Amino acid sequence: MAAVSDRLPAFPWDKLEPYKKTAAAHADGIVDLSVGTPVDPVPELIRRALIEAADSPGYPTVWGTVALRDAITGWVRGRLGASTAEHRNVLPVVGSKELVAWLPTQLGLGAGDKVAYPRLAYPTYEVGARLCGAEAVVYDDPTELDPAGVKLLWLNSPSNPTGKVLAKEELVRIVAWAREHGILLFSDECYLELGWEAEPVSVLHDDVCGGSYEGIVAVHSLSKRSNLAGYRAAFVAGDADVLGELLEIRKHGGMMTPAPVQAATVAALGDDAHVEEQRERYAARRAALRTALEAHGFRVEHSEASLYLWVTRDEPCWDTVAHLAGLGILVAPGDFYGEAGARFVRVAFTATDERVEAAVKRLG
Repeated sequence: MAAVSDRLPAFPWDKLEPYKKTAAAHADGIVDLSVGTPVDPVPELIRRALIEAADSPGYPTVWGTVALRDAITGWVRGRLGASTAEHRNVLPVVGSKELVAWLPTQLGLGAGDKVAYPRLAYPTYEVGARLCGAEAVVYDDPTELDPAGVKLLWLNSPSNPTGKVLAKEELVRIVAWAREHGILLFSDECYLELGWEAEPVSVLHDDVCGGSYEGIVAVHSLSKRSNLAGYRAAFVAGDADVLGELLEIRKHGGMMTPAPVQAATVAALGDDAHVEEQRERYAARRAALRTALEAHGFRVEHSEASLYLWVTRDEPCWDTVAHLAGLGILVAPGDFYGEAGARFVRVAFTATDERVEAAVKRLG
């Protein structure tokens, strides 16, 4: 066990604990804008679906119910523009982080193989590579990588942490390059429904992939769009051969989404009203925090989508973390996401309206 854990980097959030204590000592309490965890209620129709499916004594299946696959394929066609998606092109997973962390292992990657991901990125891409003994490589533009040995290419649009969105033309170019070199492309699109100053596009859109899902898979989650982080509801969609292989492996591993969560996912994907309502909440919080941060001397870069503002005062990120902790505000240091983030911090706007208002006042 120690040999496996020794492959992994130190868990970054542990480093934030002293600053969390400082922020918590504020007279009006902490405003935690570090982890982007949903705080608003789970929509009633989703809770009702979960409760109605609570009497589920039997084992669920890894591929999910027919109703779940219908809901996912319908959403993928309608929302992502993947007009030919079928059941064989979708697979539910137990939260997207599990999928990201264990995908290289489940693909059979190991020593001598390379897993590529953005220079500024969600740390679990690197963790997944390290768990299977593959080499983790970063890029600014994936088409400038040496393709030799690259077996898995991660895209992330909208980006966590920066909120950057890849334009449709960029996606077309990258998909073509990956296919030319026989590289499997996984696109983490978990923030796709949270575009503010840009309209995110999926790699599965007909205009991007040409109506063929060969060599490409998109990752989606209901954690942010539907406040379901506690449900662990997510899915992948794309290349049927890749998903078929993953299905067989995951059946052996017992990686089953619980039956009540499957029912809740069907309800969530069938309703757009709650998604728009949540977007409006986030839009208001984003606008308030952005205005306050800029007035306080911060510069916002990218941030055209997702649940975060990527900001800097042109100083080391830990100095910024300390400064804001002194105001009772906790944020994530940019170097959690790679060395290129060393002078930025990530500010989540997932706190309650009351806590966001408190942060705005303190920044003023």
